[in-house]
Amino acid sequence: METPVFEEFDPASDCDCPGCVRQRRFPTPSVSSGPVGRPAARKVLVIAAAAGAVLVAVPSVPALAAAHGPARPGDPADDEPDTPQGGEAPLHGPAGTPAKPGTGAEAPATTRAAIINRAKKWITAQVPYSMSAYWSDGYRQDCSGFVSMAWNLPGNEWTGSLDTFGVRISRDQLQPGDMLLFHNPADPQNGSHVVLFGGWTDYTHTYYIAYEQTRPHTRRQSTPYAYWSNSSHYLPYRHKGVADGAGGAQPSVPGTQATPFPGASAFGPGKNNAYVTQLGRLLVERGGRRFYTSGPGPRWSNADRRATQAFQLAQGWKGAGADGLPGPLTWSYLVGRKGRDIPPVAGPTGTASTASTASTAGTATTVSTGTSVSTGTSVTAAGTGGAPAAVVPGFPGRAWFRPGAHNAYVTLLGKQLVKKGFGAYYATGPGPDWGESDRRAVEAFQRTQGWRGGTANGCPGPETWRRVFS
Repeated sequence: METPVFEEFDPASDCDCPGCVRQRRFPTPSVSSGPVGRPAARKVLVIAAAAGAVLVAVPSVPALAAAHGPARPGDPADDEPDTPQGGEAPLHGPAGTPAKPGTGAEAPATTRAAIINRAKKWITAQVPYSMSAYWSDGYRQDCSGFVSMAWNLPGNEWTGSLDTFGVRISRDQLQPGDMLLFHNPADPQNGSHVVLFGGWTDYTHTYYIAYEQTRPHTRRQSTPYAYWSNSSHYLPYRHKGVADGAGGAQPSVPGTQATPFPGASAFGPGKNNAYVTQLGRLLVERGGRRFYTSGPGPRWSNADRRATQAFQLAQGWKGAGADGLPGPLTWSYLVGRKGRDIPPVAGPTGTASTASTASTAGTATTVSTGTSVSTGTSVTAAGTGGAPAAVVPGFPGRAWFRPGAHNAYVTLLGKQLVKKGFGAYYATGPGPDWGESDRRAVEAFQRTQGWRGGTANGCPGPETWRRVFS
């Protein structure tokens, strides 16, 4: 798969800081014109008293300007991108002439391939962003117009109406051609945005390919799930008329309509189906990442059994209630987001960990830690020969190393990277706040392992964690 490329741009801004004011006063020669423009710097009359009153025109600059830095789509921001949108409108004909509204309220049937191919046409043409202009195909050149076009809707919709053409699905059900929608009903012009889901970038399902319309033009970019900011507000939807890949994909949203228990026969040795994959992903979300060196996948494995058992034990269940095989109660707790999460093997707060068990070639080896995990030092393993062996702290899961994360695992990882010789990326710290310094240090370490592309993305996984601490 082609390695996703991050495109950098500075979106248009009304910020009054000196840098942005200077950018508007001295624009680059390649500034493109469009239907939505920015007002020129306002002129004010200043009375200067020097041997007489003289009227002088000078640009207005605030006396006190707040610090401001350029916004990049590759960096998580506090606010959504500047993507105001138009309202519902019919398709437009030649020269912007409105066409008659469609007679049908339902979108015609389509396929996933057709949705993605229509989206790629705008990406190839680099359609400029505008909330009032319409492209040659009749669709408005903003985020909701782009999705209306890709879904082949009968008119131009907005974020407040797109959901009527789709059905809510869960994150696990996302497939190329679905959309991730954030509508801010309190202030639709502030934060509301919608993107097309183009597929996961790798098995971790933490990044995906997003097709979206934003300034300066349509783009295709690797994006953290669900988005750079306001991530929890984005909801996944599937086109009601999608003809392929929709069979059996009923809405499955925690808290609304959960996927029913498929039966005990779906799980266990030798099983290979989508329910095993769904189980694994639910367990990863509840703290079971450390049990999987790869996947989760459709084939039942010992990792699935151990993660299931850990979740059952976390609920306080014993005996047959914690046998590692999901029953109706276990399944209902997972899909309903109920009960307790799987606790980490050991915390990096300075407390000694309890015993953990590692399975190698079917033989269990008990590892008893004698020192604090936070020190990253070697511990003694009780093996067949009783010889000391170096072990690493248990990998806590990728969720601890995301934009905005603040925890002791980030500090622990950063300090170990410094010990490994990657401290040049830290101006201060390392500390508990996950930042660009941590990501760059991890990426540099990954590249020293010979990894490239999505494998060297600066996000630590189980193998990166193992090698950093080994």
